[in-house]
Amino acid sequence: MQDAGPPRAPAPFDPARPWRLHPQVALRDESFGALAYHYGNRRLVFLRSRALVEVVRSLERHASAHEAVAACVPDAERAAHTVALGRLAASEVIDAR
Repeated sequence: MQDAGPPRAPAPFDPARPWRLHPQVALRDESFGALAYHYGNRRLVFLRSRALVEVVRSLERHASAHEAVAACVPDAERAAHTVALGRLAASEVIDAR
């Protein structure tokens, strides 16, 4: 059997690329937004905005993270949500398709 090697580092976040909720992550709705639990790395991440939860859930339906944010978030809040997606990518809650 061949060694799989070291774990793959998460892709750097580029909002122009297509993204998705990581296949090993489960989202649980909460009054403040949602909890994201990664079964692979065992991280628990708080999504503190219902709009951010909507963006994350819609990522696979859009050609890019920019498109998902534009579809779900008012203009004035888009930059903050894009930064939040970058943090979710770094935490491996979302990954590049």
